[in-house]
Amino acid sequence: MFIDEATIVVRSGDGGNGCVSFRREKYEARGGPDGGSGGKGGDVYLRVNEGMNTLTYFSRQRHFVAEDGGHGQGRSKKGKDGESVYVDVPPGTLVRDAASGAILRDMIEPEETFKVVEGGRGGRGNKVFKSSTRQSPGFAELGEPGKERTLKLELKLIADVGLLGKPNAGKSTLLASVSAAKPKIAAYPFTTLGPLLGVVEIDTRTFVMADIPGLIEGAHQGVGLGLQFLRHVERTRLLVHLLDGASEDPAEDYREINREIELYSHDLAEKEQIVVLNKMDLPQAREKYPRLEEELPVEDLYAISAVTTEGVRELMRVIVDRLERMPKKAAEEEELFVFRPHEEGEDRTVRVQRLGPGVFRLSGEEIERLAVMTDWTNREAMERFERIMRARGISSQLREAGVEIGDTVIIGDMELEWQ
Repeated sequence: MFIDEATIVVRSGDGGNGCVSFRREKYEARGGPDGGSGGKGGDVYLRVNEGMNTLTYFSRQRHFVAEDGGHGQGRSKKGKDGESVYVDVPPGTLVRDAASGAILRDMIEPEETFKVVEGGRGGRGNKVFKSSTRQSPGFAELGEPGKERTLKLELKLIADVGLLGKPNAGKSTLLASVSAAKPKIAAYPFTTLGPLLGVVEIDTRTFVMADIPGLIEGAHQGVGLGLQFLRHVERTRLLVHLLDGASEDPAEDYREINREIELYSHDLAEKEQIVVLNKMDLPQAREKYPRLEEELPVEDLYAISAVTTEGVRELMRVIVDRLERMPKKAAEEEELFVFRPHEEGEDRTVRVQRLGPGVFRLSGEEIERLAVMTDWTNREAMERFERIMRARGISSQLREAGVEIGDTVIIGDMELEWQ
């Protein structure tokens, strides 16, 4: 079964907790702090796997979780970093954030990787907090929790050539006759229920051809198999438009398919086409060929029989010659808006919002991370958090906003009482 859309949930590993420990040796009963830091949680990556051509795997597994980082230990032992998880996707996978719909990445290149969620930072052990004024810190940081994200994956097949045509025009027969692909073939419409790729070799030259399910009127609105598969044509460099020689009006079939393509995407309608009349083994097809040569607005109308392979080899040479004169990648011509997270380090901006009488919210990347990594059961850790609030000017911001003793201050998922 061909699946070209999937929704997955990915979660990075939690950072390990820092350790509170003091060196205790035979001749040094009151040694200094030696608590090690926690290990970083594992990341989650998407990775292009050329051996995949469908998203079927994600119908069986939708959740991917990286390993947590190990906790720090005494004697300055750092916790083990968590193992990252690599999720393989086929080339041509478009990655979207399911919540916002923003495009995060267009996965095309072989072995390309993309980090979708980063593992939590390991909490620092008490050894890190030793200073000239604090000789014996009795606190350590908690590990930062991992992050969870829901992603929507959309597959657009990457092929050099896309076969277009009405249902039962003979696309599957043609693909089977020129490649090792084994499509289902029968004399009724919609035999092909999913795009199928085949590698064609002609005169030591090769290209990839995709059999796209037949399009009908209304395809751009989702009628038949339209919207599900029109997007697979977008990445192809060249279109081979196959006309059914047994049809009552192949010229009208040609116009109808092109109308649907134009309504779906103007850029797609601009792609170069090679128009081919199939089923020349039938007398009616041979009778229609001279009239179609004059009627269709194309320079050359090629004639073949996919069943007997008449004219097929010559057509493959025409296709490969045309491809060699074209740009290598249609994907390079696409202009997609891709969301790119900032990469300049942590944002220290803090926003104060009054939610109601006696309730305030602090939001910001740094302050939320500090809050979640503070051990609120440890008084020294709480005092450190308060010092950071004062040093950053956040306490002053809250007072200017009207905070009073006893009010609730929300930071991330935490609710604190202002003292």
